[in-house]
Amino acid sequence: MPIVFKDALFDAQWLRAVGHAGAGAAEIGECLAAARMIGEPDATSWYMAWNELAEHVLAEAELSEAAGSRVSARGAYLRASNYFRAAYTFLVGAPVDPRLVAAYRRHRAAFAAAAALMAPALEPIAIPYEGTILKGYFCRADGDGARRPTMIVNGGYDSTAEECFLFSGAAAVARGYHAILFDGPGQGGALIEDGMRFRPDWEKVIAPVVDYAVARPEVDAARIALLGISFGGYLAPRAATGEPRLAALIADPGEFSLFEEMQRRMPGFVARELPNGKAWVLRLIEMMLRRRLNHPTAGWGLRRGMWVHGVADPLAYLRLTADYSLVARVDRIGCPTLVCSAEHDEIGLTARKLYDALACDKHFIAFTAAEGAGEHCEAGARSLFNQRAFDWLDRVLA
Repeated sequence: MPIVFKDALFDAQWLRAVGHAGAGAAEIGECLAAARMIGEPDATSWYMAWNELAEHVLAEAELSEAAGSRVSARGAYLRASNYFRAAYTFLVGAPVDPRLVAAYRRHRAAFAAAAALMAPALEPIAIPYEGTILKGYFCRADGDGARRPTMIVNGGYDSTAEECFLFSGAAAVARGYHAILFDGPGQGGALIEDGMRFRPDWEKVIAPVVDYAVARPEVDAARIALLGISFGGYLAPRAATGEPRLAALIADPGEFSLFEEMQRRMPGFVARELPNGKAWVLRLIEMMLRRRLNHPTAGWGLRRGMWVHGVADPLAYLRLTADYSLVARVDRIGCPTLVCSAEHDEIGLTARKLYDALACDKHFIAFTAAEGAGEHCEAGARSLFNQRAFDWLDRVLA
């Protein structure tokens, strides 16, 4: 059932933005006001509506901060950051739209302003990674310096370190966990500013993050958990196949194979020919996909995928998804693992397959539409996800 927009992807992305209200980063009335300014499916009016709202809220934040109202300023900065991120959602793709870069930078700057006003303030960090750095934040549960369990929050395709705080970083801190947020290759600033692309061997990404974590005196090295959100539901389990220092793993939603996820959303005759079927059929598929690329929402996933993986045509993107699989590796996951799935989420179609293949201590949670948590990453009911996930994690790390 549509909430605001007839277009399913516009509706889902609107819910994603408003769903961060639970972390203090959205107001339903503001989001509804933005929606009334948007023609669907029109990427330009989407950008303009959210960007205008973000600029308005940012100005309010600056006025509050100038007046010494730290709480008001912090909340408004968080909302502005979320709205700037929402603004560039449908601009993804190559060549990179300058409006996307500008909105991303405003998103990051507004979040940094909010982070500085938190108590304790979030600490910007730089994690050494293959001759360069991965940028992110260290979020302390409190300022007493005590060694605490720590959650590494791993985003997905189009998330940022800043949005990861809204998904589950704030929830971790509220429960006495430190949290580490970061942009890996293909994500946020690592992609937009530094041109890093995704890689399937995500254990090579998480190992430096864990190195960084265990070097901090506030982190209990025996209680480090990894949460993967959206496409992170593949990335985090893949990382756990090669990173033995993790004490727990959460995949939301679980993804056993990106290629199988793609196949299950395609007509059968198309899926059977991928990745290396009959040449004439593949040419026809590529022609159809190229035509779809121009559609604001139907081609959105393809444009995004080609951009973040650095490939020039949609068929090449579909072929490379075969590298993102846990086949022959899933039995290497040794830490207790929570696999999640939401009823109407097309991204986690292989969640149950991942769960069934695990040989470790494991648990499965299915979120339903009846409880308001049936959408991708439980958008609109993220507090329920965090409640159940952290209750499980508390038991495991105890």
